[in-house]
Amino acid sequence: MDEFALIRRYFAGLTAASSGVVVGIGDDAALLTPTPDQQLAVTCDTLIEGRHFPVGTSAYDIGWKALAVNLSDLAAMGAQPRWFTLALSLPQADPGWLAEFSAGLRALADRHSVALVGGDTTRGSLSITITALGESPAGMALRRSGAQVGDCVCVTGTLGDAAAALALLDQGTRDAELLMRLNRPEPRVGAGLALRTLAHAAIDLSDGLSGDLPHILEASGVGAEIDVDALPASVALRRRYPLRDARMRYQLAGGDDYELCLCIPPDRLDHARARLDVPLHVVGRITAVRGLRYVDASGATIVFNHPGFRHFE
Repeated sequence: MDEFALIRRYFAGLTAASSGVVVGIGDDAALLTPTPDQQLAVTCDTLIEGRHFPVGTSAYDIGWKALAVNLSDLAAMGAQPRWFTLALSLPQADPGWLAEFSAGLRALADRHSVALVGGDTTRGSLSITITALGESPAGMALRRSGAQVGDCVCVTGTLGDAAAALALLDQGTRDAELLMRLNRPEPRVGAGLALRTLAHAAIDLSDGLSGDLPHILEASGVGAEIDVDALPASVALRRRYPLRDARMRYQLAGGDDYELCLCIPPDRLDHARARLDVPLHVVGRITAVRGLRYVDASGATIVFNHPGFRHFE
């Protein structure tokens, strides 16, 4: 099976007929029709075996996660996903693996009505690069640069499950509930769309709160104080790590949760929560003093020096 047959068999059906696609897979480039008065949001992520997902991860989960991490970026901008491209490097064209991979990709693509419109396949080490395109009303996209002193620092869902799952795998232990969060993150597209008129700034948590929140602080010229006792933890994480200090590193610096971190004025919190079908937790506040400070519920300073995940460090 050559690359063209591979594309026709496993990926051609991922382009929806009514998704603004004039020309999709099968030509030199896609032709798309953006919605009038909308701005395009474009993001790109690469996943490499052994770096972004453990060796032996199921093909279905790889397909799901490869798209999820891109949709999470669009969610952080308050953008509606529309289209994506796929560049796939494979050591061999294994039919069983490709069927699973495309099924995982399709499951999430169908859920968010996003269409595959092009890409490339080649032989090489396993890696997946997806470029996703979304739309947001002109001037309405959420940015990192809008945080204001007094805003509540909020996060959706819970933090730390994915990093804990990976740490347990390294120790030879599998926790099914935590692994689901690592392998099939839920991009918070609905939350980003619902809160783009209420939040001042947002970012998705791919590298951990301690690694990603500073991007907002730098872009906005502000600081933040985080209450480590307010960090939301799932039942599965609390079961594995009942003590706060044992799970804090996973929650703050672990990454791979793909929850949203948002800066929201206190008087908009109730309205924000009413719009969501996922929990929204206040974990801190934006301050005029630059830098990121950690405290406990009593206000005492907590020393935490892990900056989150960084490539090439």
